[in-house]
Amino acid sequence: MSEPTPRRGSKGERTRARILESATELFSRSGFHAVSLRDIAAHAGLTHAGLLHHFPGKESLLIEVLSHRDQVDGELMHGRDVELSPEELLDRIADQVARNMGAPGLVALYVKISGEAADPGHPAHDYFVKRYRKLRRQAAWLLGILFARSTPPLPHDPGAVAQQLIALIDGLQTQWLLDPDQVDMRAAVITFLRQLGLDPKP
Repeated sequence: MSEPTPRRGSKGERTRARILESATELFSRSGFHAVSLRDIAAHAGLTHAGLLHHFPGKESLLIEVLSHRDQVDGELMHGRDVELSPEELLDRIADQVARNMGAPGLVALYVKISGEAADPGHPAHDYFVKRYRKLRRQAAWLLGILFARSTPPLPHDPGAVAQQLIALIDGLQTQWLLDPDQVDMRAAVITFLRQLGLDPKP
């Protein structure tokens, strides 16, 4: 996971990037409900009207922040124009967890907003439902291939293990935010995968 950074481009693109940075920081610190568009505009050095020129509401801004995170994560996980083997994708999972440790703001955002979004009335509820379904599906597909390729084949249920892996990573993020010096998320994920009989790189 990587912090949003301003892109070179038009003034409008740079302004949008600045708004996303401010929204990420404030949402991760205080949650969705406690932050107003005026708060975000002031943090980004804009007027309220200036922010509304780029984002029509707080809900759309939140979804844009989350979508940006997923886009960056997807590029880091799968690479660009590169077809990775299942074994390489397994290594990327541990590498992605390590990168998350360099982006505490986005980890905090994810933990804060995903917890709030358990409420069906939250604007990000549907987003997270779809996101978790996609993550479970992708992880189960990858694990199913790796279990079948092992010698002998591993008897685990890919769907159940996918849920366990995602739950592990989510729980580790909360523990790491609370006590970062005592929690090594990457090492914990590698240990879990090895307990299954898989062989991620150290």
